[in-house]
Amino acid sequence: MHPDLLHLGHLTLPTFGAVAASGLMLALGLSQRTARLAGVDADQLWDAGLFAVLAAFLFSRLLLIVEHFASFRAYPLLLLAVPSLTPSGLLLTGVTTYLWLRWKRLPMLASLDAWAPCAALVWSSLALGHFAEGSDPGLPVHRGTTQPLYPVALFACALALILSLAAYFWLRHTSRAGQTAGQTAGQTAGQTAGQTAGQTAIAAGLLQYGLSFLRQPGLETPLGLDALEWVALGIAGAGLLLLLTPRPSLQPRRSLP
Repeated sequence: MHPDLLHLGHLTLPTFGAVAASGLMLALGLSQRTARLAGVDADQLWDAGLFAVLAAFLFSRLLLIVEHFASFRAYPLLLLAVPSLTPSGLLLTGVTTYLWLRWKRLPMLASLDAWAPCAALVWSSLALGHFAEGSDPGLPVHRGTTQPLYPVALFACALALILSLAAYFWLRHTSRAGQTAGQTAGQTAGQTAGQTAGQTAIAAGLLQYGLSFLRQPGLETPLGLDALEWVALGIAGAGLLLLLTPRPSLQPRRSLP
């Protein structure tokens, strides 16, 4: 595997960082298309996406510094180069992004629908980065051996890419169905808000949980699950809540006598 993509003297370009950054830019570009399908202002969603990316980066760095302050004092640049996207960092990012959406008065559920294909695309790029640098090892294919290992990161990359395409086409189908019924983009988004995000979250959580049976287990938590498995189940549960969220219904127009 190739942990570093490029060396320039003392400067190195990590493979994971380069692949992840490319995926984030592609996701932000995709959000301009999905925003229109979900009935959300594309410029405002772009700003919200940039805020979420910066918040995730800053929180991951801050948590890394707090947890390993002694190492940070000794090797600050080396520590900051370590990938550290953790469940706690994602939680803080989610809370601050929620507050940003409320502050900008963006429709919450419709924004999540627009972000659903983009989030799956980011997941695909992160998995590809892990595969390229060899940082997400799988279990041995044959018991009692050490080689070969399941390419879990490559499986995750392919499944996330398929999920991104499925979420996009579902969002487009919903938008076109509403336009065929004579509704505006806003009316369509209001009636179906949260459905694409909910279905994508359920699928992502279940896929991530299923992949955990091929991945080398992490630190075990209560009930015999590791942290990533709890995160996967939490994502699936959040998706189920989105599907159960009440939505407005449009009253049919009365025909004139």
